[in-house]
Amino acid sequence: MPRFAANLSMLFTEHPFLDRFERAARAGFGAVEFLFPYAHTPGEVAARLKGNKLQCVLHNLPAGDWEAGERGIACLPDRIDEFRAGVAKAIEYAQALGAPQLNCLAGKAPLGADPTMLRQTFVANLRYAAAELKRANLRLLIEPINTYDIPGFFLHRTAQAIAIMDEVGADNLFLQYDVYHAQRSEGELAATLAKHLARIAHVQIADNPGRNEPGTGEINHAFLFGHLARIGYRGFVGCEYKPANGGAGGTEAGLGWLENARRQLR
Repeated sequence: MPRFAANLSMLFTEHPFLDRFERAARAGFGAVEFLFPYAHTPGEVAARLKGNKLQCVLHNLPAGDWEAGERGIACLPDRIDEFRAGVAKAIEYAQALGAPQLNCLAGKAPLGADPTMLRQTFVANLRYAAAELKRANLRLLIEPINTYDIPGFFLHRTAQAIAIMDEVGADNLFLQYDVYHAQRSEGELAATLAKHLARIAHVQIADNPGRNEPGTGEINHAFLFGHLARIGYRGFVGCEYKPANGGAGGTEAGLGWLENARRQLR
């Protein structure tokens, strides 16, 4: 049965990052994920997890200069040394936080770049990262992201990700399937989840359009949650959406969908 994790880079953002752990626990979450913990020491983040009895299920490898618009560096031939340093840093944090897996953002293809070179770099970096993570008993994930939200993002379709995973050939490399990005790029959500269930280690959700909470758009999340249970998905579902219905009540005011989902899955 799917379990839900609050994405602290998207939810409770009306509070400072370290205060979001308590807010997530008070809202009934037992697990959290986030983009990057690196602005804080491993000890600071671990203390918030422990103090609020939360499990960290995922965070990302360092992804370049996020504030400048970078969205990963794994496909960039001139950033290999930086990528490898980021792998070591991410492993240090994951071990301190008890996170079982790390997500690798491929990055945006530079204008005029050779697609073959970008793919070769991405595959080589994934082989390196998967080997390093395996020594630490961690899973490595890759995530297709739609090119409407992030133009030029190198990895943008499920079939492309599966082919790259096959080429890398690492048994600890899995797919992070983001329902929102998949809906925008290709649709066929239920069939794709069922087809690639054995390759999927993490699922994320948001509705479309708007990337807001379930129930605000076109995606039938009630069906999808039931579908995940029926096909035997046992991982977490990360709630990576921008709260639209929070209003003055903050993130909590838009969490009615979560209790409905839990009732449905009981």
